[in-house]
Amino acid sequence: MTYTPHILMEIFDNLHTYFGPMNWWPGETPFEIVIGAILTQNTAWSNVEKAICNLKKNNLLMPETMADLTHDELAAIIRPSGYYNIKTKRIKSFLSRLISRHNGSLDILFSLNKEDLRYELLTISGIGPETADSIMLYAAKYPIFVVDAYTRRFLMRHNLLCGDEDYYQIQEFFQDNLAEDVPLYNEFHALIVNLGKEFCRAKKPLCHLCPLKDVLNEPDPDI
Repeated sequence: MTYTPHILMEIFDNLHTYFGPMNWWPGETPFEIVIGAILTQNTAWSNVEKAICNLKKNNLLMPETMADLTHDELAAIIRPSGYYNIKTKRIKSFLSRLISRHNGSLDILFSLNKEDLRYELLTISGIGPETADSIMLYAAKYPIFVVDAYTRRFLMRHNLLCGDEDYYQIQEFFQDNLAEDVPLYNEFHALIVNLGKEFCRAKKPLCHLCPLKDVLNEPDPDI
């Protein structure tokens, strides 16, 4: 990938003009955002919202309170998010690390520098690069670009990827060509998600209506 910041900012400007501000990530507290980042793995956000609503109704969106739940109790509450047994294990792993090493405090956890925080998150069972980076960007407010399936899909369709790039190479493409800026990374990722949901769909993409149709190379809807 040899493109300049110009192409990325042109993409951003077109998406922002079309969709407007995204105000993402939805969450009232950093802890809610962390839990949402784990729950959103392999599911639609609408399902995550139902699970978060259940947690709020039961006043459980606090580390120590949630940690006191048994596996079965927590699994039942987050059931709408799908894969609830797996996600319960992942939440429990996160809470165990937070409490044992950081006194149950996100403030203490997030006081780690960027490299140490990312390493800490990635060593927790069930937290991969996308989830870790979502936590870092949206909850801890570190300038780190989140890459997801929507990102890879639109870049591939517009020939901005060769096809064999891994997560970190795609991330570097954005971070090397954009200012290191939390609000920009936040808004850009949210706009890409919206693009993927409304136009750049996995099946039957609406390339002829896409807000990027006149910005980038001719899209290939078969990718």
